[in-house]
Amino acid sequence: MSTAPPDQSSVDEQRFRDALRGLPGRVWIISLGILVNQVGNFLPVFIVLYLTGRGYSAGAAGLVLGVSGLGKVLGNAVGGYLADKIGRRWTIVLSSVTTSGLTAIVPFLGPLPLVVTVVGLIGVTSQIYRPAAAAVLLDSVAATNQQRLAAFGVFRFAMNIGAALGGVIGGVLASTSYVGLFLVNAAACLLFGVVVSVLLRDAPQPRSDPADADTQADRAVGYRQALADRTLMRFLLMTVFAEFVYIQSTVGLPLHVSDVGLNERDFGLLIGLNGLLVLALELPITGAVSRYRPEYVLAFGNLIVGAGLALTGFTSSMVLLSATVLIWTFGEMITSSISQAYLGSLAPPRMVGRYQGLHGVAYTIGTGAGPLIGGAVYAIGPWALWALVGAAGLLSAQLSLPRRRAKSTRDGPDC
Repeated sequence: MSTAPPDQSSVDEQRFRDALRGLPGRVWIISLGILVNQVGNFLPVFIVLYLTGRGYSAGAAGLVLGVSGLGKVLGNAVGGYLADKIGRRWTIVLSSVTTSGLTAIVPFLGPLPLVVTVVGLIGVTSQIYRPAAAAVLLDSVAATNQQRLAAFGVFRFAMNIGAALGGVIGGVLASTSYVGLFLVNAAACLLFGVVVSVLLRDAPQPRSDPADADTQADRAVGYRQALADRTLMRFLLMTVFAEFVYIQSTVGLPLHVSDVGLNERDFGLLIGLNGLLVLALELPITGAVSRYRPEYVLAFGNLIVGAGLALTGFTSSMVLLSATVLIWTFGEMITSSISQAYLGSLAPPRMVGRYQGLHGVAYTIGTGAGPLIGGAVYAIGPWALWALVGAAGLLSAQLSLPRRRAKSTRDGPDC
């Protein structure tokens, strides 16, 4: 008789379900807040249509998007610092209130330089909350892989539901009044801040013993110390390449759909398939992979995303394109929650916000550079883009793996 329990998989899945049921109230509060925020997050989606509808050129709209993207990079860095400095709760409130006020005035702006300035500031303020929200999740649960994955799984689920609802509601509002669209966006941001300010309390942070020899090191926390962490730097580089690959689902994929004779409706159906799969299956898949070592899960997931998107270039029918969407969506579901949960295991207690902030910076760089590079390479030749996607997918998978000479400081699968 085998000594290994035959139902170990069921036991692990049960442990993940137990972790979900045992999540503290703070996780549900921040997930409720992000749901509200995402439902009303219209500006990034509709700002181009709004500007071109007002008579601005496509180049002007691109300038606004570019400045907003740079603002998002800065916003994540600022948010990581503030989350560690003034606390998670007030960082989120600050982000929500300032974003709300700025968004409310967008439809009343006139000259393009003013629009560029305000939307650029929104890019900054709208991202400040992100490192703090991730830090709330990590502060709230035990330092185990199951607990972290359960928290980020719920958070991602709420975010995805909000984004799905927001797309529908935003389309209705945009067809009626852009003033109403941006005012509702502002109200959603403000409501997010109200939910957090009223219901959330910061978890107590560990204090250093004055007699402790590590006190001086604790006081020296900052981005310089974070950037000296080679494991973190490898993770951030992986994130840049992984996001470059994934964002081609909104760049290379629609270009390919058009080139093979399909239309916007077909592209919408493919993206809708991705959204439905994520909503229905991401939490169960997160539970299924929670028992494996995070580095290998990330490597496998990044490999699948890269392969699935690279295969796009070999397809010309909706059936085959749907199959590629199934592949890269499966990889997306594997990596999405585990990425930030794994990052939580790398961060020292006093630098959780900064680590998450740097992750946001890497994520924003990948998603910002992806459309620029992807579009330029596709113009050279579609084959070149899909080859680049495949290579970048392989590289992101390799970067996910632990360094050969690195000695693990974690204890088993609970990290």
